[in-house]
Amino acid sequence: MVTNREQPMLVIEEGQLAGHKWVLDKETVILGRDGDCDVVLPERLVSRHHAAIHCKDGGYLLEDLGSKNGTFLNGQAVTGPVALQDGDEIQIALCFRLIFVDAGATVPLVFEKAQPSRGIRIDKDSRRVWVGDCEILPPLSPAQYRLLELLYDRAGAVCSREEVVRAVWSDELEEGVSEQAIDALARRLRERLAKVDPDHSYIITVRGHGFRLEVQGA
Repeated sequence: MVTNREQPMLVIEEGQLAGHKWVLDKETVILGRDGDCDVVLPERLVSRHHAAIHCKDGGYLLEDLGSKNGTFLNGQAVTGPVALQDGDEIQIALCFRLIFVDAGATVPLVFEKAQPSRGIRIDKDSRRVWVGDCEILPPLSPAQYRLLELLYDRAGAVCSREEVVRAVWSDELEEGVSEQAIDALARRLRERLAKVDPDHSYIITVRGHGFRLEVQGA
């Protein structure tokens, strides 16, 4: 069932978050990779604060926030605030395609049948973590959180073991942290995430290099 249809919404058309919906219930809704965004799109090509949708004079305007890889409306690059119409397609860094569904319009059935949302979201102020729509409870340990935050900030890129040691055990010498301790921490974090989303491996070990956060695909 669709709820809150007195307000417009965004719906992910395809990809790792396919079918996920966000009601536009604020004067300004921020889209981006950072955990403090209203619409979190966990892909490294997406800027931390990538685009915004503003409610103004009863209508909605899409604005690019100086993103590195661009915002597109119906295939055209957004260079200034542009009005949204029901059914418009918004592309974020050519990684995510979202449909703008105006108030009262019917959400296409293909979205209603989509799989549950996937992806990691972090609130750095409270150190809370979500996988898809589910918050990880009890919270991650301090070491698990620091490792996840490092990988999240570098989503898709490989973080070396030396970087992990500096981020997690900053008060200890690198040579004082064993390979086994690093692997055990990564394994525990992987297990915590798997309890929420057992069908996707988020923490990938890159042999001889380190670890990366993998958020694409199933």
